[in-house]
Amino acid sequence: MTPEATGTVTPARASLADTLAVYLKRRVLIVMFLGFSSGLPLALSGSTLLVWMREAGVDLGTIGLFALVGTPYTIKFLWAPLVDALDAPLLSRRFGRRRGWLLLSQFLLIAAIVLLGACHPSSSPLIAAAAALMVATVSATQDIVVDAFRVESLEESEQAAGMASYVAAYRIGMLASTAGALFLVSGFESYSALDRHGAWSAGYFVMAALVLVGVVTTLLATEPETSAAAEAAEGRKSGFWRVAEGAVGAFWDFLSRDMALLALAFVVLFKFTDALAGVLTAPFVIDLGFSRNEYAAIIKGVGLAATLIGGFAGGFVARLYSLPASLWIGGVLQAVSALAFSWQAVVGLNAAWLTFAIVAENFTSAIGTVIFVAYLSALCRNPLHTATQFALLTALAAVGRTYLSSAAGFVATATGWAPFFAICALAGLPSLALLAFLQRRGHFDGLTPAKE
Repeated sequence: MTPEATGTVTPARASLADTLAVYLKRRVLIVMFLGFSSGLPLALSGSTLLVWMREAGVDLGTIGLFALVGTPYTIKFLWAPLVDALDAPLLSRRFGRRRGWLLLSQFLLIAAIVLLGACHPSSSPLIAAAAALMVATVSATQDIVVDAFRVESLEESEQAAGMASYVAAYRIGMLASTAGALFLVSGFESYSALDRHGAWSAGYFVMAALVLVGVVTTLLATEPETSAAAEAAEGRKSGFWRVAEGAVGAFWDFLSRDMALLALAFVVLFKFTDALAGVLTAPFVIDLGFSRNEYAAIIKGVGLAATLIGGFAGGFVARLYSLPASLWIGGVLQAVSALAFSWQAVVGLNAAWLTFAIVAENFTSAIGTVIFVAYLSALCRNPLHTATQFALLTALAAVGRTYLSSAAGFVATATGWAPFFAICALAGLPSLALLAFLQRRGHFDGLTPAKE
């Protein structure tokens, strides 16, 4: 019998309508705009700063070492219990614990980005590094609070939509501070009396103003009920005991699980290919002879489309296949996409192939990111410790971007660009080996419901 004869079409349509409608719910939209606020600062102390440094004449070795300023993203779990248990000075009393910390981190982020924009990377690299470190520290703190806010404010039926919206908006925030910042710098340099350094400073000042998107979103948001209830329940405890109980409980709950250390190693390595290639992609494109406007145009145009489509594709893959199968798909695609940049090094100044390479990288990276976040969320099974555990996992995920990729500039200098990106592709093999072992040992059993 046909679906029409059995009467199954209308419920399916209703289900599709409900699925789309959840993205327009106020709580999901709030999470989406907070995703933009979280994604905006990352490139300002990362890839965008590296372009500025390369144009200022900083050598590749120093540029690679600047990946170390991302250290706060790696160790943010150390102060996550403080954010989880204590009130932000002055602000939490008026806005609630979560919103108070959001506002504090956003105000400090504006100040840190302005300070970084006022620095000169070539003449005072240490000061620039300190300012970039400040941006990364405050940005990591904002990430802690946004993750907790997302988990606590969304209902179970809204979590998937919230995660997809957050990831998509996060990528858009990153694009705003990469392609958007590069276009702004070029505009200031061409249509104002500013020199190159002044144009870069003005571009960073505009990026600082964009943080106000997060501030307005926080002011329009409502404090999660679970956060308010927890604050009331723990009001009689001292701040010290709240922090101590939260920290010990969160770490012990996770580390006591079977194969916990192997799972943590997998978390560190899964995005290593992206991290190793990404730290030098922008300097690579500039070295080939492309202008910053050409690079920014490709990222903003087809790159943005590939990112958004890849995010939806990642959600589709996660719904269609089991969690380990989805991770296999994401991991393999991420590794293979790095080879497109190897061939770019061979063909040289070829805009068509650069477009393809960036589309491939953005599309596969978005698929891998959505699936990876789904895995991290599945690991945070205890609602009492979600914020701290998620901070721990995302901090470990940043190890590849921060430490393991810090020598990328020296590797590229020694090997040349084409072999370097081939090495980036091979860097994905250890995570796939761990994935095979964890799957064989039953690590994924019970993390998520089985696919029918």
